[in-house]
Amino acid sequence: MFDDFHMVPIEEDADVMPLFSITDDEEDNDQEIVLPDELPALALKNTILFPGIVIPITVGRDKSIKAVNKAYAGDKLIAVCAQRDQEIEQPEQADLFPIGTLARIVKILKMPDGSITAILQGKRRFKLLELLTDQGFLVSKIELLKDITPDNQLEFDAILSSIRDSAKKIIELSPNIPSDAVMMLKNINSPKFLINFMASNLSSNMQDKQEILEMDNLQDKAQAVFAKMDGELQLLEIKGQIESKVRVDIEKQQRDYFLNQQLKTIQEELGSNPQEAQINELILRSKDKKWDERVAKVFQKEVDKLKRTNPQVADYSVTLNYVENLLDLPWNEYSEDNFNLKNVKETLDKDHFGLDDVKDRIIEHLAVLKLKGDMKSPIICLVGPPGVGKTSLGKSIANALERKFIRMSLGGLHDESEIRGHRKTYIGAMPGRIIKSIKKVKTSNPVFILDEIDKVGKDFRGDPSSALLEVLDPEQNETFHDNYLDIEYDLSKVLFIATANSLSSIQPALLDRMEIIQVSGYSTEEKVEIAKLHLIPDQKKNHGLKKGDYKMNNKVITHIIQNYTKESGVRSLNRQIAGVSRGIAKKVAMEEAYQSNIALEDIKALLGPTKYKANIHEEKQVPGVAVGLAWTSVGGDILYIEASKHKGKGKLTLTGNLGDVMKESATTAMTFIKSRAEALGIDQKIFEENDFHIHVPEGAIPKDGPSAGITMMSALSSMLREKPLKPNLAMTGEITLRGKVLPVGGIKEKVLAAKRAGIKTIILCQDNQKNIEKINERYIKGLKFIYVERMEDVLTAALGS
Repeated sequence: MFDDFHMVPIEEDADVMPLFSITDDEEDNDQEIVLPDELPALALKNTILFPGIVIPITVGRDKSIKAVNKAYAGDKLIAVCAQRDQEIEQPEQADLFPIGTLARIVKILKMPDGSITAILQGKRRFKLLELLTDQGFLVSKIELLKDITPDNQLEFDAILSSIRDSAKKIIELSPNIPSDAVMMLKNINSPKFLINFMASNLSSNMQDKQEILEMDNLQDKAQAVFAKMDGELQLLEIKGQIESKVRVDIEKQQRDYFLNQQLKTIQEELGSNPQEAQINELILRSKDKKWDERVAKVFQKEVDKLKRTNPQVADYSVTLNYVENLLDLPWNEYSEDNFNLKNVKETLDKDHFGLDDVKDRIIEHLAVLKLKGDMKSPIICLVGPPGVGKTSLGKSIANALERKFIRMSLGGLHDESEIRGHRKTYIGAMPGRIIKSIKKVKTSNPVFILDEIDKVGKDFRGDPSSALLEVLDPEQNETFHDNYLDIEYDLSKVLFIATANSLSSIQPALLDRMEIIQVSGYSTEEKVEIAKLHLIPDQKKNHGLKKGDYKMNNKVITHIIQNYTKESGVRSLNRQIAGVSRGIAKKVAMEEAYQSNIALEDIKALLGPTKYKANIHEEKQVPGVAVGLAWTSVGGDILYIEASKHKGKGKLTLTGNLGDVMKESATTAMTFIKSRAEALGIDQKIFEENDFHIHVPEGAIPKDGPSAGITMMSALSSMLREKPLKPNLAMTGEITLRGKVLPVGGIKEKVLAAKRAGIKTIILCQDNQKNIEKINERYIKGLKFIYVERMEDVLTAALGS
């Protein structure tokens, strides 16, 4: 309140009006105002002039100076209007409010900078009719306005009384307003001047004041002024309450500070200050850190904050935890790598049997790292079924390189803050698991296994997969941002290795940043070697058995693999060997007699009845039966497909819990045979007079995929021609309506399954020949492969014509 009312020093002998009048300004010389046709005009940028009010105006614009001088040289009258936009330097009529105040220039003061200060006294409100700008200054044509007297004088007087009371309260609550202002208010007798005086000194913006100026009815104007004053009064009361509360809080803080300073002095006299000793220890630890200047500045800032903070305040422990985390992290601290790649290869061969392609790719990756010296290459992602040794491969790499090893399971992770951490301002905030793991191993270049990356979740708490993009991108991870640290941390020296069972659930953008290495399942021969080299010795050690307490030959191990396990890896096999070890450990502990060379007949007593029956191929074939090869999550298997016909109208029925892809393959096979019936020696009437049924046994097991296309066509052709397929024959591949054979995946697992089942001949797509060449020759010894490109070649090889 009264923010716009400024006192201006005036010479004693000057013939001027006082800064405000206590007489009714309308009665004061209104009859003496002779209004010329054209009147100099002045545009105000940041204030509103009300009738009866005297204000000093600093005039700096050339046109404004000319207008003031012109008016002062004449009858001293000037039209004053406020600008709508303060930024406009050359206003026109549209830029001014239409209602202004006719003013008399009381005094002009010349300033040293060339501007002038004009003391103006508002006289009457006017309406701007026209504004001329072609005379070097603003010239206006105006029409004076009359105020409308109130209809209800009693209500009007009540409003005026309320305005006086509110003004008194505002003056009492405002320390910057002198108390003499109360006496000044008592001397104002004119209701119109009281309203204008209060309106002029409101803290409201120009728009609100202009609206009040434009009101014709004095009662409405008084009501508007009172409403604004009431709002200001409430604001001042709230402000006073807040200041009072803050004052109490500050007094309490000052008291606490004084008491803490006393305590500090007493502790210094006694020779002990736990807080200072703790901070000094932190500073001493920081001298050994290899961090750069950026981190050092953050550390120093937080330590200075600790020194200023009362240990009893919650912020002290938050800051202390943050500083300790900074000190615990291995900034630019690396373990020395052992890049003897021959030693790495020997370590991998010792720890893992087989997986030659995977090992070669890892050696290539490490060779580039040795020569280049950084990790600017795609992150390795090992993909394969459970139990094939993906995680243990990473551990072997760490051992071979003599690096620290970290394994972080991502299975079920759904909160982004688990990767990036929480902001330290939150209660219970902590760094993300990446930074915590780095802190734990105390080196910035560990081998970091991101296990089960395909099982990362996503919900309303964020998308961890997106947070992993920064971790696994070689171009970004050197400036990894953890929310808790709020400083970039360099992860570029970390050797990240991801593992997954399937690629289908990995975010495409994340998948694009990784190099996929397929880790296929093991053959029976490989599992036998793994059992002899690793599983049996480890289980003997785990069960407290000596090396010679029991032995198992290859035949017994093969029996366990084929009849007690069904998997691509060796996890279940390891459990069965553990079962054998427990049985032997029981006999040793109870000093019972037993045969140390375990025979086949001993397995049932140790492990119970067989759990699985090997799917052995039946040599005797009948028309309409074909043997296919399938890939499952636990390895390869053979798959019988049966076809039959009976009287009907050509309907095709499919059973065996088949997926959409297999159903499409069956329909494609039938359509192809119908289109080539004559060439295949099949009578067209058969399709019109019979219904057909294709069944894949073991209907409780869901089956899907493109691998059974040529098998279904062979089974249908065999049934329609009433000629059995050749014995000991299996096949895999997809077909098209044109009769073209397409390649499929999982060849190694399928071929090994065929060999286990006694298959001698396998039909494959020509494009799958490269997959056969990658399999160790001793695992496929005795198998014959027939490579085909068209379905006619399949039928020739399978049916003999």
